Amino acid sequence: MKISLFITCLGNVLYPDLGVTMAKIFTRLGHTVDFPDKQACCGQISFNSGYMEDTRIVARNLIDAFAGSEVVVAPSGSCIGMIHHHYPKLFENDPLYLRKANDLIHKSHEFSQFLVNVLKTPDLGARYQAKVTYHPSCHATRLMGIREEPLTLLEHIQGVEVVPLPEAQLCCGFGGTFSIKMPVISEAMVQEKAQHVLESGADILTGLDMGCLMNISGYLEKQGHPIPAMHVIQLLGKGI
Repeated sequence: MKISLFITCLGNVLYPDLGVTMAKIFTRLGHTVDFPDKQACCGQISFNSGYMEDTRIVARNLIDAFAGSEVVVAPSGSCIGMIHHHYPKLFENDPLYLRKANDLIHKSHEFSQFLVNVLKTPDLGARYQAKVTYHPSCHATRLMGIREEPLTLLEHIQGVEVVPLPEAQLCCGFGGTFSIKMPVISEAMVQEKAQHVLESGADILTGLDMGCLMNISGYLEKQGHPIPAMHVIQLLGKGI
């Protein structure tokens, strides 16, 4: 396949190794990779803040950026969830971009779903010795229905022991703009999540959305418990 990478804002600015590792993994599997450089934000931040017209401008740009792509893959259940669940409503009165949005929806995937369900290659021959706990981020789980796919990838990394995360279903309190608008509530939520990570006894926290992982690991570090947080892609990269 020819796979177009949708890197997302957070990945591009703070975690560029995510995109590099994705490219290496797909190339290793025999696929070609490109990066349409017109891509920018999916519009989730402005959408969550109620700026619908601004969101449409940003969303049209993203749709156009991937118009010529065969397949689009992102390291974020949150951003793919935005496209799949909110673009149809955004463009319900714009027949042209509604059609284009539906085309993007049908060819766009979150990384773990794509690797396990589409490529059907959960075993990349990775090896990494660590006790790992998995945080199921809200958008990946609830919007995209991603549950078993990341665990399947982790189970195929030789040496990794997956340990349960107590109360795993609870939100970490990030929620993008939520953590800025409601900082006191957000901190209370991440405090609870961080405590559960410590209770798990894991060496590494992993997940599918860097926003959540950044929030939890940042709080842990601030409290003197610097437990590394790695995206499942980063863990696979180290194992390979």
